[in-house]
Parts: sequence; structure tokens; C-alpha cells
Amino acid sequence: MDKMLKNKLMIQLMRFAVVGGSAFLIDYGVMIFLTELFGVDYLISCGISFTVSVIYNYILSVKWVFDVGDGRDKRQEFVLFLFMSIIGLGLNQLLMWLLVEKMEIYYMMAKIMVTVVVMVYNFITRKLFLEKK
Repeated sequence: MDKMLKNKLMIQLMRFAVVGGSAFLIDYGVMIFLTELFGVDYLISCGISFTVSVIYNYILSVKWVFDVGDGRDKRQEFVLFLFMSIIGLGLNQLLMWLLVEKMEIYYMMAKIMVTVVVMVYNFITRKLFLEKK
């Protein structure tokens, strides 16, 4: 891999980290807000918070992180992003349930652990399917 390609990938990873980190803060904050202040079950609040952060993440990902190209159909692009995010949500919910219910890890700690796994999934799938070839 040549130096320019490595630099481009590093910049992209840093941008992805900024977007992902801020999306995590939204995700985590909404989850805690709904669970702690309104008594919403953690799995429901986790699903809601994940959805809010996905919309935020989509907007910044296509505008700032990934080189998606101007010629693509934006509706088709969003549907693809949404589909990948629904798989991510399923992974998120499954891992949350396993860690909290089966392994008895506190839901706030479990969310941090799950976020790392889902973040890796998100970067790989978005890089593969969203970026122009």
C-alpha cells in the first residue's frame, strides 16, 4: 500500500472515530436518559438510542467520512445504510441481552463493550458498501 493511500485511510479512520465517538455519546446519553429518568426498559431505550445515533451517523458519514460519490441515488444509499444499520442494531441488541441477562454485566458497562464490536462492523461494512469503487 503506498504512502498516499495509507494517509487517506488514516484520515478516514480518524474521521470515522470522531463521528463514531460523537454518535456513541448520543447513543449512550439517550439510552441512559430514557432508562434512568423515564424508567424505560434498557433494551427498548437501547434500540431507540441506537436509531437516533444511526441517523446522525449516516448524515456525517456520507458528508465527511466516506467518499460515496455524487452520482449515487441517495435513497438507495440510505436504504443500504439503513439495512446495514439494522443488522448492527440486531447485533447490538443480541450482545446487550447476552451481556446483561446471561453474563450479568451492568447495562452501562455492557453498552460500552457492545459499541466496540458494532463500531468495527460498521466501519468494515460502510467502507465496503458505501464508498465508490
